[in-house]
Amino acid sequence: MKKKLKFLFVLFVFGLMITATVPVKAQCAMCTATVETNSENGGAQAKGLNKGIMYLLAAPYLAIGVLGFIWYKKYRRKNVDLTNMPNQKLNLN
Repeated sequence: MKKKLKFLFVLFVFGLMITATVPVKAQCAMCTATVETNSENGGAQAKGLNKGIMYLLAAPYLAIGVLGFIWYKKYRRKNVDLTNMPNQKLNLN
């Protein structure tokens, strides 16, 4: 039951993070000038450029998240009874 509640909470927080985004406009001066000129003439280059920037920004965070998840799954401790432990090395994997 606790695992389901924890999963639903994480899913809820993730959903809030996805839906509550603020448009970001982070560009160099040359890109800004080119995009402004293009959008004034009726082009749609600005939206594509902003989406590309956000994609490049999200990629490292996604990679670190995947590596963290793999590390957690591989090295987390299993349920071990510490009261009746023998004097030998344990293999927890």
